[in-house]
Amino acid sequence: MMTLVIGGAASGKSEFAERLVLDAGNRPRYYIATMQPFDDECRERIRRHREMRAKKQFKTVECFVNLEQVTLPQKGVVLLECMSNLVANELYSLDGAGDAAVESIHQGILHLTSQCEELVIVSNEVFSGGSDYKGDTLRYLRILAQVNWMLAKEANIVYEVVCGVPVRHKGKGRTT
Repeated sequence: MMTLVIGGAASGKSEFAERLVLDAGNRPRYYIATMQPFDDECRERIRRHREMRAKKQFKTVECFVNLEQVTLPQKGVVLLECMSNLVANELYSLDGAGDAAVESIHQGILHLTSQCEELVIVSNEVFSGGSDYKGDTLRYLRILAQVNWMLAKEANIVYEVVCGVPVRHKGKGRTT
């Protein structure tokens, strides 16, 4: 089963997605982290988040590009956060897929779903803040939108979190 949790910045989407995983029962929990540690601030944030997740029995798997390379030791529940970082990494990292980012991410998601019982994906909602962007920013947002559309189409359940309130747009699921 795949669940997409989408929302704007600081909407509560990450907290909600984590609750979905924690409420999924006593199964192995994996957190696929997509944030690259570019500086000391990022490294400190990653350290704090890793520590918090370990207390909740998550095993962290770092994957900045190419989800197809992830191999989970056993089936369980996976929280992939955040698709926005993964899209940027695939587009702009030297090891990323570049113009083939959407297809690479799609194949990676298929690969992950074959290895887990439940996949919860967090992504940012795009264009609600307007669309007056130019150049690479507009390109990035359009590709993230394509990925979000693909995920929403394939997901069993789609939530949008607004001001901490989950709104289910697709499927039947819990609203912990």
